[in-house]
Amino acid sequence: MFEDFEKVAISSRIRLARNFAGFNFFTKLTKLEDAEYILRKTKSVLDEFGDFDFIRLKNLSLNECNSLLERHIISKELIENKDISAVAISGDEHTIVMMNEEDHIRAQCMYGGLNLYRPYREIKKLDEKFLSEIDIAYSDKFGFITTSPSNLGTGMRASVMLFLPAIERRGEFDLMKKEVYEKGLTIRGLYGEGTNSYGSFYQISNQNSLGKSEEEIIEEVLDEISLICEMEMSAREDILSNDHLKLKDDIFRAYGVLSECVCLEEDEMIRLLSLVKFGGALGFFKIKERELEKLFQDGSSANLQELTNFLEIKKEEVARAEYINRKIREIVRKGG
Repeated sequence: MFEDFEKVAISSRIRLARNFAGFNFFTKLTKLEDAEYILRKTKSVLDEFGDFDFIRLKNLSLNECNSLLERHIISKELIENKDISAVAISGDEHTIVMMNEEDHIRAQCMYGGLNLYRPYREIKKLDEKFLSEIDIAYSDKFGFITTSPSNLGTGMRASVMLFLPAIERRGEFDLMKKEVYEKGLTIRGLYGEGTNSYGSFYQISNQNSLGKSEEEIIEEVLDEISLICEMEMSAREDILSNDHLKLKDDIFRAYGVLSECVCLEEDEMIRLLSLVKFGGALGFFKIKERELEKLFQDGSSANLQELTNFLEIKKEEVARAEYINRKIREIVRKGG
């Protein structure tokens, strides 16, 4: 059934929050040697478990850090703690472990599409290794002890990134949002907690994890995600029937601007790429989906700087326009 939702559900992620027993939470971690011990011990466990690229954020420029943020590899909180934080990235980039963020350890696994059980199975193997090698803070009453009360219990956040342009276009987002909160779930923007929506992308996840098993949390999230996907697909059919010409005009205009513009702001790029992605989902274009989704990241400020070094040669908006002009023609074929 979930295969039917592949043009709505972009990715599925399981994240686990863990803390060392006997150590203050990061916000109260006053001793540098404690922070360094957490990094060393976590790295030693990861080295035994598999092949990870271990990166100290203090060794990166701020732009390199922001580049990782735009790629959804690290959080803004990890950057704020860059002097004593680190990230470990698996070779395929599916599994990521942040150290000394809000919690001592935040381990996550993410895969494309709607399948929370695949990342769950993989991250649980790593979690079992952590639990066998590290004295993790745990209470018989409250479960895993975490910085945020919402993560008490399993310490697990199960989230799915959704692409919901039709729900937005039909003015049904507030209704959907109300239903999400009534089910005890939460909705966030493209870059997680505290961020706005960009390009019709939303993260849906469990709000709390206390008093429920990991499997119960996953099933609750999947049930609601399935309803939202069905709502989005129904909205797409309705728009195609009743607003076809206006929708197609908006989408082709977006492609035209992206392929011919001279200057391009980041927010406008995301909005226009979203319309083109929508056009691909509706069959107006043939699109290389993975490359288009990567373009959202490559055109963002920090990654664009890493790719083009625009600051030394031209304005950011000009460099972005030139880059997107070229790439969009390679990725999108009209008349699909």
